[in-house]
Amino acid sequence: MMRAIDKGLVNSRVGIVLVTPAMLRRLPAEGVADKELSALLRRERLIPIVHETTYEELEKVSLLLASRAGLNTADESMTDVAIKIAELVKV
Repeated sequence: MMRAIDKGLVNSRVGIVLVTPAMLRRLPAEGVADKELSALLRRERLIPIVHETTYEELEKVSLLLASRAGLNTADESMTDVAIKIAELVKV
């Protein structure tokens, strides 16, 4: 499974991270998600989508991820977020 994840990360053009309260609780455990996040942070095209939490809460767990420009579902409708994601990932 880890090899498949690694291959997916290598071949990805954009990384989208859905930042939720559950993700913030799991991230400090340094599991698979932490390793994936570390790999994505090395790339310049990582977009955090903050949902049902805040960038301030994200900063407490990952300053690097919080420093990335992203989208917040509290500020934009889900439709607008989806449109922006589609624009970022289109071929």
